[in-house]
Amino acid sequence: MSDPVTSAWGKVVQPEDALSYWQPMPSRGYVNVALWPGNTPYDGFSAGMQLLPPGCHVREHGHRQNHELIFIAEGEGWCEIEGRRDELKAGTTVLFGRNARHVIHNTGSSDMRLYWVFFPPGLEDWFAAIGRPRSPGEPMPEPFARPDNVGDIQAQMRFVPPRGEGETR
Repeated sequence: MSDPVTSAWGKVVQPEDALSYWQPMPSRGYVNVALWPGNTPYDGFSAGMQLLPPGCHVREHGHRQNHELIFIAEGEGWCEIEGRRDELKAGTTVLFGRNARHVIHNTGSSDMRLYWVFFPPGLEDWFAAIGRPRSPGEPMPEPFARPDNVGDIQAQMRFVPPRGEGETR
């Protein structure tokens, strides 16, 4: 990994220099965390890329303290925000506001690549807690489950649970 020191002028992070984690089912794929307070002088956000294979999805959840911005760079599918469903295609930008339950599905025949910005930061901690370290170029592992204590991790990170799990609308 390149030297994490950066200046206030900016930072360039190559894909092989990002923190990278394989993701459990049902997301599978992987996440690269390129920018976070640990490798920049900024503490207001984190950012990276997620690869979501065909047929996979990000489970319904929300964030009590954070907003999440995503940009669909490749692929197609749909997202739902608090019951409203919208189609996704390359070039689509989506904002998930604080406390808004949301889900993302890749319904296409190719990988979906989504670039995300999370503010304030913290999503990088989630990916590290539920994922497995990944080295660029290595083959995708067999599907694996989320950790047994995923509920505790979500509570610690102040996630809004899916409908039917502890809260009602």
